[in-house]
Amino acid sequence: MAEQQAGPPGFSVVPGAAVHRALAGRRAEIIDLVEDAYRLHGEGRTVNPPSYFLRFPDRPSARIIALPASVGGEVDVDRTDGVDGADGADGVDGIKWISSFPTNLDLGIPRASALLLLNDPRTGYPYACLEGSIISAARTAASAASAARRLAAQRGTPRRVGFFGTGLIARFVQDYLSQLGWQIDEFGVFDLSAQYAASFADQVLGPTGRPVRVHPDAESLIRSSDLIVFATTAATPHVTDPSWFDHNPLVLHISLRDLGTEVVLRSANVVDDVEHVLKADTSVHLAEQRTGNRDFLDATLYDVLAGTFTAPADRPVVFSPFGLGVLDLVVGAHVHRLATAAGDTVEIGGFFHELDRHQSAGAS
Repeated sequence: MAEQQAGPPGFSVVPGAAVHRALAGRRAEIIDLVEDAYRLHGEGRTVNPPSYFLRFPDRPSARIIALPASVGGEVDVDRTDGVDGADGADGVDGIKWISSFPTNLDLGIPRASALLLLNDPRTGYPYACLEGSIISAARTAASAASAARRLAAQRGTPRRVGFFGTGLIARFVQDYLSQLGWQIDEFGVFDLSAQYAASFADQVLGPTGRPVRVHPDAESLIRSSDLIVFATTAATPHVTDPSWFDHNPLVLHISLRDLGTEVVLRSANVVDDVEHVLKADTSVHLAEQRTGNRDFLDATLYDVLAGTFTAPADRPVVFSPFGLGVLDLVVGAHVHRLATAAGDTVEIGGFFHELDRHQSAGAS
């Protein structure tokens, strides 16, 4: 007879401070974890449906995105709450719900906010709700660092790193790039806000002890960088001159909509997932619409990890990650395990109430 679970799993909340504590000092671990998730995804051992965009006619710049996903296989997503059957081999199901409201910056609060809901794969019951913006930023940065590490190993280590856009994501990307141990000669910064650029240069890059140059324009930054991190809130392409990239840099196109079609078509293009990234008017989606084909896409990050793609040295190489829900689940489940072991979760007793099919029928 099959083993019967005694009841639904417990339910806990992991606040942002607990998420931060769980991730602190674990950048190398998270990069490896994200790479494991990419391998599982590339091997077909995940379910990652298309993201759903909730948009608002009265707030055209705002959106909320739902990213459902399921991860199976041997990945470190085990829970330590004592619930039968909730081990690493079972994986995890769940959804990220993340909003982007650029007008928040005028209110003095971050553009993005998010939560992550984890579901038990045996019963389907949700067992944890985590503050998701830190997890989202960490998995985005770990993905970028993974791509940078693997592609730079093929092309040579960048010595000049430039940041185009200086928000939270740029800060996280720099934190995770620092884990790679590169010897950087100079950092560059450009932002439409001179104040943001100066603050990033001082507070984020200043402690590195390396020279930092705040550039007066986008062209200057791009031409003087071996690796360029695009982390803007741009809704449409604004960097359209391919000649700015004649020195064949490595480009981490995190914000997805910065590069014009001519830049894309003259580059080697690596993405995280072909079907996901060719939507929502990303730069590569616009290139597909222009050309009517996908021939300009050279590889996925899984191909890079598997050793089946070698990045060329005679063209710019652009990594455009749309962002996969499976990454949030793997990192989020790991955070939940660490927070639970540290006694850092908020347990919500009795969250599930109607657990008997008939007993409470007719009760007032």
